[in-house]
Parts: sequence; C-alpha cells; structure tokens
Amino acid sequence: MTRGRWAMAVLVAVLMAAALAWTFLREPAAPEPPPGPVPTALGWTPDITLLAGDGVGGLRDGAGTQARFADPYGLAVDAHGVLYVADAGDNNRIRRVYPDGRVDTLAGQGEGWRDGAALQAQFNTPSAIAIDAAGNVFVADTGNHVIRRIGADGNVTTIAGDGTAGYVDGPAAQARFDGPMGVAVDAGGRVFVADTWNDRIRVVEPDGRVRTLAGGDAPGNVDGAGVGARFDTPVALTLDAHGNLLIADMLNNAVRRLAPTGTVDTLLAEGSLLNGPLALAVTHDDVIYVSDFDGKVVQLSAQGHVLDLTGVAGQPRFSRPSGLALDADGGLFLSDAASYRVHRLRPLAAGATPAPALVGPAADAPLPDTGGRWPLAPQLGWHEVVGTLGEVRGNFSGESRHHLHDGFDIRGDVGQTVLAIADGKISSPFPSWSLGGQAEGLSLDRLRYIHMKVGRDARDQPFDARWPQLHDLDGKLERVRVRRGTRFKAGEPLGSINRMAHVHLSVGASGFQRNAVALGFVGYADHFAPRITEVALLDDLDQPIKAAANGRVPVPRQGPGVQIVVEAWDQVDNNLPRRRLGAYQVGYQVLDAGGTPLPGYEQPRFNIVFNRMPRENSATVVAYAPDSGITVHGSAVTRFRYLVTNTVRDGLVETGRWQPDALPAGDYIIRASARDYSGNEAVGPRELKITLLP
Repeated sequence: MTRGRWAMAVLVAVLMAAALAWTFLREPAAPEPPPGPVPTALGWTPDITLLAGDGVGGLRDGAGTQARFADPYGLAVDAHGVLYVADAGDNNRIRRVYPDGRVDTLAGQGEGWRDGAALQAQFNTPSAIAIDAAGNVFVADTGNHVIRRIGADGNVTTIAGDGTAGYVDGPAAQARFDGPMGVAVDAGGRVFVADTWNDRIRVVEPDGRVRTLAGGDAPGNVDGAGVGARFDTPVALTLDAHGNLLIADMLNNAVRRLAPTGTVDTLLAEGSLLNGPLALAVTHDDVIYVSDFDGKVVQLSAQGHVLDLTGVAGQPRFSRPSGLALDADGGLFLSDAASYRVHRLRPLAAGATPAPALVGPAADAPLPDTGGRWPLAPQLGWHEVVGTLGEVRGNFSGESRHHLHDGFDIRGDVGQTVLAIADGKISSPFPSWSLGGQAEGLSLDRLRYIHMKVGRDARDQPFDARWPQLHDLDGKLERVRVRRGTRFKAGEPLGSINRMAHVHLSVGASGFQRNAVALGFVGYADHFAPRITEVALLDDLDQPIKAAANGRVPVPRQGPGVQIVVEAWDQVDNNLPRRRLGAYQVGYQVLDAGGTPLPGYEQPRFNIVFNRMPRENSATVVAYAPDSGITVHGSAVTRFRYLVTNTVRDGLVETGRWQPDALPAGDYIIRASARDYSGNEAVGPRELKITLLP
C-alpha cells in the first residue's frame, strides 16, 4: 500500500469512529432491565406482631386487636393486601383483615349449607381458602364435604360436592368428598382439593368435572405416579411457580409434591424438625414455609435445608398454627386457630431485639361452660381426684423429671364410659391419637380426654357413625378417624377408660393449658392443708448444704447464690390417705433471727404457681429439684421438691438464685409457704435457720 492510500485508510477509520461516537452520544442508552424479585432470606429471626384477635373465642368485627374469632384457620391474601380468614368453630364465616387491621365479615351467617348472597350464605367448618386473579374466593367447606366459591359479585355457590361424605368422581354436582381441608387454584381456573379423609388429591376442572390426581383407597406413604401414590391425611395445599402442587401430608409428617406430570415425590419427611405439618406457603424462589402441631414454623430451602423460625430453643411457639400466607414484605401471615389470633411475622432488622411476642389465648379467657360436670357418671356427683396440673412426671427410661402433668386426673374403672363435660366441636385436624396406647385420647374443642378408647366401648365397638373406624387388611382396628367439624353434646359418650384406670382431663390450647380445678366440679371440695416436709438449700453444684453443729445452715454471702428447695404435697377431700397431689403454689420468705420478715419479703414470693402450663420443656427441671418424682422403681410415693428461687408461673420459665450479698453477716430464717387452689395454707416444718457467713 502506498503512503497516500495508507493515509486515506486512516482518515476513513477516524471519521467512522467519530460518527459512531456521535451516534452514541445522541441516542439514549437502552433502559436497564427491571430488577427481579428479591431472593428470600433464609433462617431469619421473626418479629411477631399481633394483627387481629384478642385471644378470646367469639365473633366481633372492628379494630383488629379487639376483633374476635372462633377458629381462624385458612388464610389467603388478595392483590390489595387484604387478608382473608376462614373462621370456623361456631362462627362459620369468611372474615377479612385489612392492611390497617380492621376486621369485617365477607360471607356466612351461622352453621349450615346455603348458597346465595354472601352475608346470607352458610358454611360448616370452613378450613383452607384460596383466591384467584379475578378475586373469587374458594373455600374448602369441610363440614359440608363440598367446595364453595364466593364470587367477586358477592354470591356464594357450591362448585363441587353433593354434601354427603364419600368418594365419587365425575360431574361436580354428583361428586363426593370426605372432609376436604385443603384448596388451591391455578391461573387456568383449576381448583385443587386435599380430600383429607379420602387421602387423595382431587381437582375440579373448569368444566365442572371432578377427578382424582393422586392417592388411593387407603392411607399410606408411597411416592409414584397418580393413583399409585399414597397419602395419609393431607390437610393443606399450595402451588409453586412451576405448577407443582405442594401438599402438607399430616400423618406422614411430610411435605409432598405433585408435579404437573402426575408424579408424586417427597420433599420433607419423617425425622425433620416437623411434627405434623398443618399449613404451607411457597415463595417465588421455591422457599417453602411449613407450620406444624408443635407450634413451630420452619423454612425448607430449594436445596433441602430445614431452618426453624419459631418454636425451637426458647423461641415463641403457637398453639395451632393452621394457616400461612406470604405478605408483600418478605414475611408471613399466620393464623393461630386455638389462640383465636392472627399474627404477622416479619424479618427482624439487623441488630434489633424482638419485642416480646403476644402469643397464645388470653390468660383470662373464659373457660368452657361445663355446668360442673365430671367426665364420668354420675356427672354431678363426686369422684376421686388423683392428679393435678404441674405435678412432676417421669418416663419409662428412668428419668424422674421428664415432664409436667398438664391436666386433672379423675379415677375410674377400666371400661367405664367417659362422657363429654361440655358441648363441643372437633376443631383439630388430628383429634384422636395413640390408638391402643396408654395415652390414647381425644381433643374436643378446648378439652382433651386422655387414657380412653376413643369413640368405642370396652369391646372396641363404635358408639355411633360419628366415630369412623379404619381397619387394616387383616381386619385389625388401626385408627378412629373423627372428622373436623363433628359436634358432641355434654353427656354424650366419648370413649371408655383404658388400663390406666383414670381419665386425664386437659383444659385449654396445647402448650397453654389452664388449671382444670377452675371448672368448678360439683361436689369437689378441698379443706386439707398442704404439708411441708422439708426446707433445704442447694449449692452451685446442686448439692445439699448441710447444717452445722448448732443446727443452722451456713450460707456464703458471696458467690452465685443458693437454691431454696421446699418439699411439699397436698390432698383434697375424700382422697385415699396414700394419694399425694402436688401443691398449687409454693414460695418463700426471708426473716431476721427474731422472725420478722425482711423488707421485700413481707409476703411470700410465690415463684412456683401452676395456674397454666409453661411451653418450655425445661420447665420440669426448673420447677423441681433433683430427687423429685418417683425416684425408686416400684415406689408409690411421688416426691415434690420445688425450686422456689426459680420461676414457673403465668407461662414463664426462669432460673434464679437467692443471693444474700446485700445482707450483713448473721442469723436469719427462711420460711417456706405452700397453698392449694382453695387457698389452704401449708403446715409442717416450714422454717430453716441459716447463718450468713462473714
């Protein structure tokens, strides 16, 4: 190339580059693509706030924290952030909670099955709900065995089911379900149903036909294709972003997945943190939230990691978290059915400390109206009491401080009929358990009846059709399946006493049980003063501090402090002399050598009060000292040795010690106090003489 041609080529290249630069400067840059959804945080610490419900069962619209629910179960959120609540129990309504907390009623008035205008329609124990893009609300109407729709126009219609419990596919009006509890709807208008007592997953097609997608004619735990798969009491559904249907398979203790291809697999199974999954929610990036019967909420990541959010290691637990729904800020809405509350859980800001969560039913909520009845005949006559709330109990592995007794025991004969003490409705999706075991029992509304053959007499015959029995292939009784929504009247038979020879009656939501003595049983009386048998001190190694030669116990003024132990027991009128019960409340005072209470100790410090059950499993060893319980195999005597410097009362569990470092050296007296529920003050050797060392 000649020098002239080379110069011309360079000039052309420069001009072209300049033209491109000028074009770039004149034309605006292409807009950045919109940001995608924020990835879901894993393992976040929840800030739990109360959205609606005052913790008392009832029906009241209005401001959120003054509103009342009877059984707030399933949840769904619409495009405007309005939360819909299936409120079962005695309400049988679909309620709404607005972003400002206000609560109103969308549909329903009283228990029944009636279509029509929303506020004139009737439901029977609605469970899960779902909302489509057009604002239609779909309801699993469990007690009516049908699927309902509340249209955006305000009319309620039945879209599938003839109202009879059974299993029939086909045209919607002739189809049959058995206690359906879960529902979900996709963008194409297909309504998926967890047909709970049929152990199947069904679908209502847009043309109205009902067909079975997965599950067979008996409960089981089998992955596979379609009807070859097996479920055991599926209770909740949700759809992920890929069209997979996620299933809370309650009695398999699993989260299952039904793919659009019809194949079922298991995402989370037995041995995880879960104990009976109740509700599900899934994020855009496949993080699944699951609540369970233990009152926990856990996350399941897309990679299969399970992370607890609540209910573990001292975190707050709920009583029956039956509904979950995603909020717009990366958190959750949660309905706590047995506590009559709806909560919001949001990720706590980095470095912040969560405020104490207001969970559980109101501490002063009215107790069931029992009319003073006992669970045995004669219902208005006296029966012997053999166990009270808060007593220490062991296990069969030699641990004498394994758990606290959560109820009230009434002696009865093996085979004797157990009777309902109040009208009630089955609200739990898992109301009976441990068939054939010593702890077999039934949950009826807020009352649990334990140590009985549920729904059958001493010969294992069912009382009536409300107690469906499930048998295995050999004809052996496998389960009694009592449907959610079933009602019983006071005085009706619920079971027959098993080999334990007593009825255990528990009152209140699980984990928040109340003292059943407050029910006021006819003929129950307690004029017996509790007995204190010992007052002792333990050092920082939980070893007894022995008295000196002068009879006084030497106590160092410095150091971690000491634990005060009070051994006491109680009885009630007409108990057998050998029948020892636990005390209702136990405490202590500190007095000077002359017997005058020191400032701050004018009244006993009752740190141990069994007015309600604590939720923490640690409460047993916090309330009771070593050597409590039945400590010798075969012994019939239970020792109640209370650690009165710790706190177990009002649902609280805290450890503590008596630290006398502010007192001058010298002689003092520790005086123990114990009272029963009737207010009788304890007698016995109540005082321990001590010397604070220089």
